[in-house]
Amino acid sequence: MTTHIETPILSGPLIRQRGDPSPRQHLNTAYAFFERNWNLTRRYLGWEVVWIVYSLVNALTILFIAAATERITGQSVDTHFFILYLLIGTTMWSYLSAVFDVVAETIAWERWEGTIEYTLMAPVPRSLHLIGTCCYAVTYSLVRAALIFCVVAVMFGVQLSSANLATVAAVVGVGSVSVIGLAIVAAVLPLLFTERGAQMTFVIHSSLLLISGVYAPVDVLPGWLQMLAPLSPMTYVLRAVRAGLLDGAPPSAVLGDLAVLALMGAFLVPAGLLVFRTAERYARRTGRLKRSG
Repeated sequence: MTTHIETPILSGPLIRQRGDPSPRQHLNTAYAFFERNWNLTRRYLGWEVVWIVYSLVNALTILFIAAATERITGQSVDTHFFILYLLIGTTMWSYLSAVFDVVAETIAWERWEGTIEYTLMAPVPRSLHLIGTCCYAVTYSLVRAALIFCVVAVMFGVQLSSANLATVAAVVGVGSVSVIGLAIVAAVLPLLFTERGAQMTFVIHSSLLLISGVYAPVDVLPGWLQMLAPLSPMTYVLRAVRAGLLDGAPPSAVLGDLAVLALMGAFLVPAGLLVFRTAERYARRTGRLKRSG
């Protein structure tokens, strides 16, 4: 006698659970990397305080130079405008460089923590890993830059009555995507070059500071450096944010910069993901997924 056992029919949600992860599971995976970065920040909180204090002192030093311009040169200068000009550059550089560093050091942190093998060999889509990291980078950098801006603005009595905050929000939102795309490409360097990759990333970071017009207009740079400035998304972010804060320019007045930033983001983010995946496969084949260089 044959016993017949009925096989239950799998419902839609159960099939999705056993097959492809649901959108909620994807969201949880990305958030896990966000939370992991937050836990690392808490773990090294002392160093975070050190770097925030360093950035704040650096900003104050630069603005005190602006405040002393009349005494130094003996000429009449619009000190308030000069201070605000440098404050925008300092704050935006604090934000954009922090976004770049957090994303670009993704692999470097894994190697420093000794978790690179576990993270990159885990069955987790790399896109979710990077999405969680990028979301944390933006959140962390916004809080850090806002803190520095508020402290410095109070100390120097900065007024933003004519500022167009809608322009600033639009530029920062679009510009952050393009900076993230560039940072993902830079994050590949510590993966390919275990000994010098982190140093190469820092060289890119420093070069962006030089060519992007953070503290001075790009026009004052030597000609060969001016040719490099358009390659940096930070150049367009700084120019458009200054237009919004200093001149009260509406978003329509910076559409050219927004368009360039949008095109950069549309190219750099997919290109960065492609480069990262290619480099990751190469690192696995050549044994570069090791904890130390």
